[in-house]
Amino acid sequence: MNIFIKKYFSIITILFILCGCAAFSKQGSRNIASLTSASQNLENFDWAYYAGDAGSSKFSPLNFINKSNVASLKLAWQWDSLDNPIIKSKGLDTAYYEATPLMINSMLYTSTSLNQVVALNPTNGKLLWLYDPKTYEDGYPPNSGFVHRGVAYWSNGNQKRIFIGTNDGYLISLNADSGIPISEFGKEGKIDLTQGLSRSVSRDKYGVTSPPMVCRDTVIVGASIPDFFYKFGMPPGDVRGFDAMTGKLKWTFHTVPQEGEVGYETWKNNSAKNFGNTNVWTPMSADLDLGAVYLPVSTPSDDYYGGERPGDNLFAESLVSLNCETGKRNWHYQLVHHGLWDYDNPAAPILMDINVNGVNIKAVAQVTKQAFAYVFDRVTGKPVWPIDEKPVPQSTVSGEVTSKTQPIPSKPSPFDRQGISDDDLIGFTPELKDAARKIISQYSSGPLFTPPNTGNGSIQLPGDVGGASWAGAAFNPLTGKLFVPSVTNPRVVVLEHLPLSDFKYANSLTKTKYLLGPEGLPITKPPYGRITAINMTSGESSWMTAIGTGPKDILAAKGIHVDGDLGWPRRTHVLATPNLLFAVQSGYFEITGAHIRNLFPNSVKIAAKSDDPALRAIDPDTGELIAKIKLPANSWAAPMTYSINGKQYLVMAVGGGGTNTDAGLVALALDN
Repeated sequence: MNIFIKKYFSIITILFILCGCAAFSKQGSRNIASLTSASQNLENFDWAYYAGDAGSSKFSPLNFINKSNVASLKLAWQWDSLDNPIIKSKGLDTAYYEATPLMINSMLYTSTSLNQVVALNPTNGKLLWLYDPKTYEDGYPPNSGFVHRGVAYWSNGNQKRIFIGTNDGYLISLNADSGIPISEFGKEGKIDLTQGLSRSVSRDKYGVTSPPMVCRDTVIVGASIPDFFYKFGMPPGDVRGFDAMTGKLKWTFHTVPQEGEVGYETWKNNSAKNFGNTNVWTPMSADLDLGAVYLPVSTPSDDYYGGERPGDNLFAESLVSLNCETGKRNWHYQLVHHGLWDYDNPAAPILMDINVNGVNIKAVAQVTKQAFAYVFDRVTGKPVWPIDEKPVPQSTVSGEVTSKTQPIPSKPSPFDRQGISDDDLIGFTPELKDAARKIISQYSSGPLFTPPNTGNGSIQLPGDVGGASWAGAAFNPLTGKLFVPSVTNPRVVVLEHLPLSDFKYANSLTKTKYLLGPEGLPITKPPYGRITAINMTSGESSWMTAIGTGPKDILAAKGIHVDGDLGWPRRTHVLATPNLLFAVQSGYFEITGAHIRNLFPNSVKIAAKSDDPALRAIDPDTGELIAKIKLPANSWAAPMTYSINGKQYLVMAVGGGGTNTDAGLVALALDN
């Protein structure tokens, strides 16, 4: 297989081919402004939420590791996932290890790809307790398979609990000190999430991969559902809030509105009765002071054809604010009308307190696959900068009725390429550019929101795994900068009519492929993977830097020598501290002919491979690389940080998913 292909495919790319931050403290509730520079305030500092705080900032005020000493980081400890022997003995396929741990009250909590939950000693990685829900005994999970991103924590001062939503559709509550299920929660510590939905569902099409959001005393859970069209009656993406103490259902929010509810009229021909998905599979965010949870809602089925669901299709591809105690909708804003591009909101929205034109605003920013950051007043839902409805290309596919306009933010500017034109094509030599022109001439192409079509298909840029991903972004409240990793990954989408009994309408089966350029190179100009820094006071970009060397070896073999990195189009995760930005990048993938998912009996196995595994320390003011610390394998998840007795640790998940390194956690620290 071509080197570039091997290095450029991501796990999500292949799967689709086949088918604020205001709160910090030990409990995530103290405002950052209350922290002084005195080190004693930070000597024992926790990471209490998946993204550091309920607002998903991925920021920590810890500064023991800084520009002057970051290059001296060493391995402090390493923990091997308890999945590894189970995977080997049972011959299971898992995704790479995606979990980000929590550290609370001197205990480190994390989940594994097989949904085991462990508590570790955060100073040495030694196991304190283990809970195994034996999720793997329920068969291969839907959608992304055996993959899990983490757990959630709750305490009322007396009770301390860990919550996990599992791949087979359960919500489980554990004693945070012992790992023993809480008997008074649900039924012996467990709630069956496949029950009580607005439509009956089967367990093989419904699971949970991201941590719940705990807002005050409510545990809020979404779901992972295959959103490529499978058949009518797919599971609904209902989001539910449960009492953290008893597990009693408090409320249900129907992301596909039921008859009589707001938004039902946007599903014309009563299509809301037949269509599902429109789920929240990625992490959520919450404002604990306001008592509001923010839902980044995904796509309806089918991802690329909506002829049987005419209308705007609320609340698909919307940002929705709910009262976390009652589930009542505060406000919503739809970011894509009548989605046809799989532009689901892929990441937790980031809460931030910013000052724009002299006005203090409690804001929320949603980064997207289409390479926009949509920014709102998180209290009212009013856009911070104007968002204009602009005309977009219309579909020529029979039965499809495209939205005439899409919402386009005036600020911030796009953080990655949008649409494809001659100016975007690779141009290292005239010959390469001419070859790229010939390639794109085979397909329909145009600006952002060019709709899918039949025949040879249309080019989508960003593709459905381009722009921002579930890696999200990081926000530094001290400088007001938002750091957004993104990927330039054009795709070709082809709508096909196949008369399969499971499919109820034409064009229901879609083929997509990564659009490769001439001679194994990408088809666009670099960079192919990047981080963009955005000043959230002005809405203007401060800098952009490529992440990863990119295909310089292929170019060098052709006698083309390029200064600087070109970037790899791989998922990059970031973590911000006062004067550093940390970044880890995933590896690449190889494809072999073997089964991987029960939904696709003829699909292939995807093996993750390590390539240039490292933790990068970047100057957040300039984007310049300060240090590069080698890791034993690529990290496929967001790093986190905490301190104990004045010693700061950086922890990240590595390996798994068919790499030559077993899944596990790596902790880095200074020798002090």
